[in-house]
Amino acid sequence: MSITRTQKANLIEEYRINHTDTGSPEVQVALLTTRINALIDHLNKHKHDEGSRRGLLKLVGQRRRHLAYLKRKDSQRYQALILRLGLRK
Repeated sequence: MSITRTQKANLIEEYRINHTDTGSPEVQVALLTTRINALIDHLNKHKHDEGSRRGLLKLVGQRRRHLAYLKRKDSQRYQALILRLGLRK
């Protein structure tokens, strides 16, 4: 369900804007998307795990807020990110 340190480091490396970036919206959305996909796989196997389902909904809401912020601040970066991650909007 969770991501490993190496996976997290690889995601940060891939989505960062500059070499010291770890907290930009792009990085945060990419990390949240990875966690969401892992939870979706878990919930497909364990359909009655309501605690994980609640956590999934919280992560989706958090990702939605990050995406709304990015869309409001820089719509070109937003469009590039959702295309890169394969998200709908």
